[in-house]
Amino acid sequence: MSDSKHPELHVNEEPRNDFIDVAVGMAVTTIGFLLIAVLATILSLLLR
Repeated sequence: MSDSKHPELHVNEEPRNDFIDVAVGMAVTTIGFLLIAVLATILSLLLR
């Protein structure tokens, strides 16, 4: 097994929690869209 294509030879250098990554990504996206919507609403009310 000296071939470097064997996946069992590769050590996971940076283990991650995929659920936390997805949850944080969704939270940041939701907060970002919410801020954009609030700013657009305030701007539209001020420009009346």
